[in-house]
Amino acid sequence: MVTAVEQFIKLLGSQHAVWVTVQAHRGSVPREAGAWMAVFASTTIGSVGGGHLEWQATGQAREMLAGQPAERVLRYALGPSLGQCCGGEVTLQFEPVSAQDIPRLQRHFLVQQAQWPPVALFGGGHVAHALVQLLGHLPFQVHWIDSRDGVFPETLPANVSAEYSDPVQGAVAALASRSRVLIMSFSHAEDLAVVAACLLRQRARGDLPFVGLIGSRSKWATFGHRLAERGFSASELALVTCPIGLPGIAGKAPEVIAVAVAAQLLQLNSTIDAAPSLRTE
Repeated sequence: MVTAVEQFIKLLGSQHAVWVTVQAHRGSVPREAGAWMAVFASTTIGSVGGGHLEWQATGQAREMLAGQPAERVLRYALGPSLGQCCGGEVTLQFEPVSAQDIPRLQRHFLVQQAQWPPVALFGGGHVAHALVQLLGHLPFQVHWIDSRDGVFPETLPANVSAEYSDPVQGAVAALASRSRVLIMSFSHAEDLAVVAACLLRQRARGDLPFVGLIGSRSKWATFGHRLAERGFSASELALVTCPIGLPGIAGKAPEVIAVAVAAQLLQLNSTIDAAPSLRTE
């Protein structure tokens, strides 16, 4: 899978472009600060919000590409004059770029990516493969873990790294702090071992804001009994979400489940950072 950033950098190696970024915004707007698009002579990559705003920004950028004098920073009111009724205001910056700017742009995107929330995905089955393809287009850093050889595809999205770990639960200790953990291995025994390792880490450090387990409520009832027998309290077990996925999305196809889980992760982003420590004493 080729990301928008990779497309931009590759094409910039042979063509000049104007890099358009959202520098600031006020009120209701279609894109956040940092959103970008690259405007080339005959194509664009990325988006600053679509509609008439993007159409005008593209025209402005192409004037710059043609060598015409043009403003580097423009403010757009998203009202009747643009045929949009968002009501907000967007400030765009226009920067001519070429192949010599590639190292600087790569550093910029790497710094941006380093700020994305971490996701730890245990298991390399059909749902995990579908989910990785989806998360490859979303602002997450994905750490994909399995205990089997040969389950990872040869090519991974730029924001995904893969790890072979046997036993698979051995990878829990080194997960990035604030990881959103998703457990969907090929084996219920492995699933249980990873859940237990996550709960032990929660007990010690309280830095895994989401631990999600694929499966039914009956699966979780069985797991809950087994974990209680190992000494985990009811408050510790309540830290695990099972089933996973945004409620109300029906269907059991891997791609459908992947969409529901990705939507749940995006929804969690607005609440996790403000949440208190999940450490249990």
